[in-house]
Order: sequence, then C-alpha cells, then structure tokens
Amino acid sequence: MCLVAAPAAPHSPAMPSTLPCRIDLPDEAATSAFGESLAPLLRAGDVLALWGEIGAGKSHFARALIKARLRAEGRDEDVPSPTFTLVQTYRAGALEIWHSDLYRLTHPDEALELGLEDAFSTALSLIEWPDRLGADLPPETLHLRFAPGPTDSARYLTLESAAADWAVRLDAILARRACIDA
Repeated sequence: MCLVAAPAAPHSPAMPSTLPCRIDLPDEAATSAFGESLAPLLRAGDVLALWGEIGAGKSHFARALIKARLRAEGRDEDVPSPTFTLVQTYRAGALEIWHSDLYRLTHPDEALELGLEDAFSTALSLIEWPDRLGADLPPETLHLRFAPGPTDSARYLTLESAAADWAVRLDAILARRACIDA
C-alpha cells in the first residue's frame, strides 16, 4: 500500500510539526537530501537511532549527513561504513561525530565499552542497530525508522522521539516535506 501525501503546508513557529511523522523518500537522492537538510540542525549531545533491516538505507543516510557536516567545514572525506570497525569518528569544526554500527554486538555492555555513553553527551551520535543498546539508549533520542517503499530505492522514514524539543527543531525541514502522521 502506497500512501501519497499532499504537499506540505507551511507550519507557523507556534505550531511545530508533530512526532511521530512519516515522510516518503522516493529514491536514494531523496534519502541523501534529507540527511543533508538535517545535518546543520544537529549538535553535541544529540543521539540519532537509525532503525531498519539490512539495506534499509541507514548507512546511506548517515554518510550523507556526515558528509554535509564535513563539507560545511570545507572538507571532503571518505565516510566508510563502521560495520567492521564498529565506530567511525569525525571532527566537523567543534562538533565530534560518532557513527556506530552495532550489528555484530551481542550485549549492551559491549556497546558501552566502545565509549558510547560518553559520546551521548559530548558528540553527535548516529547509531545503527540501536536495539543492541537495550535500555542504555538515551530517552531524548531521535528515532529514524527506515522501511521499504514501493520501489527498490524508495523508503518510508518515520521520525519519533519522546523529547518534545525535537518537533520544534525539526519543524523547518519537515515543513518543506509532506509529513504523514505515523
């Protein structure tokens, strides 16, 4: 079943977008564009949990977001997947970025041994396979759930958070997109 959303109406600052919110990403370029538009809104202490099956677009999204932050600092770096290293770190100006792929971990203690707990408060943390953290995932995390769309390269992305400030912070980019209440 494919849900087609009407063009997004502008939101007023007093009426932020509500979460959860689902947006349609029709292809890899749209996934990259969303990561690039989210990148400048993020800061130290932000945790993004990237959910989805293998091939769902988590790494593609994370690479686009990281590359956007690096380009803003005049840097063009290769951004490999942390599948085998578990964590890749980057410096974008004053912001440290941690990109973690926890797929191969079997217990939350293994994730904490990587130093993720400190990164949650001092860096921007992008976590693939966040279920491996169990209860150690911070409550103010922004959850991005990638699901297959109607074509091989299309994705549905649902954004959720228990922290109210995410809706306000995301309003600028969600106002430009068709957001379907999830």
